[in-house]
Amino acid sequence: MNHHNVEYCELAPGFRISRVLTGLWQIADMERGGRELDPDETAAAMAPYAAAGLSTFDMADHYGSAEIIAGTFRRRPEAGEVQLLTKWVPPPGAVTREDVRAAVQRALDRLQMERIDLLQFHAWNYADPNWLDCLYWLQELKEAGLIRQLGLTNFDTAHLRIVVNSGIEVVSNQVCYSLIDQRAWGAMSELCERHGVKLLAFGTVAGGFLSERWLGKPEPAGDSLQTWSQMKYKRFIDTAGGWEPFQALLRTLAEVAERHGISIANVASRYILEQPAVGGVIIGARLGQSAHVEDNLRLFQFSLDTAAREAIASALAGLSPIPGDCGDEYRKPPFLTASGDLSHHLESMPTPYTPITRPDGRSIVLSGTEWEAIAGFCRAVRQGERIWISGTTATHGRRAIGGADAAAQCHFIIDKIEGALQSLGGRLEDVVRTRIFVRNIADWEAAARAHGERFRDIQPANTLVQAALVGEEYLVEMEVEALVGA
Repeated sequence: MNHHNVEYCELAPGFRISRVLTGLWQIADMERGGRELDPDETAAAMAPYAAAGLSTFDMADHYGSAEIIAGTFRRRPEAGEVQLLTKWVPPPGAVTREDVRAAVQRALDRLQMERIDLLQFHAWNYADPNWLDCLYWLQELKEAGLIRQLGLTNFDTAHLRIVVNSGIEVVSNQVCYSLIDQRAWGAMSELCERHGVKLLAFGTVAGGFLSERWLGKPEPAGDSLQTWSQMKYKRFIDTAGGWEPFQALLRTLAEVAERHGISIANVASRYILEQPAVGGVIIGARLGQSAHVEDNLRLFQFSLDTAAREAIASALAGLSPIPGDCGDEYRKPPFLTASGDLSHHLESMPTPYTPITRPDGRSIVLSGTEWEAIAGFCRAVRQGERIWISGTTATHGRRAIGGADAAAQCHFIIDKIEGALQSLGGRLEDVVRTRIFVRNIADWEAAARAHGERFRDIQPANTLVQAALVGEEYLVEMEVEALVGA
């Protein structure tokens, strides 16, 4: 049944979700300070959403007791057919197949389900290839019937490219995407459209900042912000140019909203809903405190005309782009999080490999490929301030990563190199020399562009040549020299 003309998106054959998803991140905020919400009482607040056809709820293992509340609601007759989407965000460092299985079982138990509708995976450090192991093990559990569909959350374009070209079947990537944050437009959306991956956009109302409440209002002081959501999205506003350009955008949205007889939040979310590759927008709910069911349903009752889209595009030109790619706010400065750093997400960031100190003072790291033992070499060696990294291919264990996509292989190679550097006390920024070898000269531009994406601001000396590489599956090989502190 199509309630209230609700729009649905088919994420995979036979699996569809509401294009407006109800996000449960706020539950973690509501439980701040150790207070736990009553699962039965809070679950009851989900009923009006489901009754209206807003049947899809998004949560995560770390959103307080969100999974327990959603699981409690799902058992009730009034729930009907709901889709419960969750995330797994393992801490950085070594994760085993058993850890993955235990995490999935924990979610199944909390959600009171035999199969998770959509499990979305987050990786903290791409330089540690264990994130790929996790995805391959999750795919095994999908094939075993414990997970219906696999998705990603906060993946950037380069690493989504690695995933889709490495035989891992994902249907979605959940990212911040709003009028203030346009990083998902362009390369990310194009890649998603090419591979049939849908974007699930959060932050479309920017924690409530994209609403009448803030129109014409003075800039709030940092200590006056009440919720994690407001703290987080105020950082996005500051990064996008500050309060004045933001107010100019709000004035434009107010004019469009008045013409359509809707709210500013409606305009902001509908604009994203109409973008290429977007499967749905996630609008947060403070269950039991406030409900926006009627306002959210209005998103399906209009579309933006050409004049509205042009006016909004003109206002967006006055904002500064959010730097980097999707998800970078969780991996590198500026950390556009509620706290402005990763302190409420992480305790530490272990190095990908364990360095071995030799009697002569050299330090080395091994990445575990069989060829290191056979041919008697290490992945990287450090002496003093210099680090040399061996010719590196897109190998992980017994797998070739990146399939037949030279750019995907190149990105994974640079990840491995970055992992070796991190383990020896260096950074990608310390690289002073790179050499790229391509099997097929036709791949030179794909490899060069991938190198450019990762080294654009570092600009090491570089050579690219065609070479007969060992192993038919390898299209690219790369070696690097770094000077720590360069």
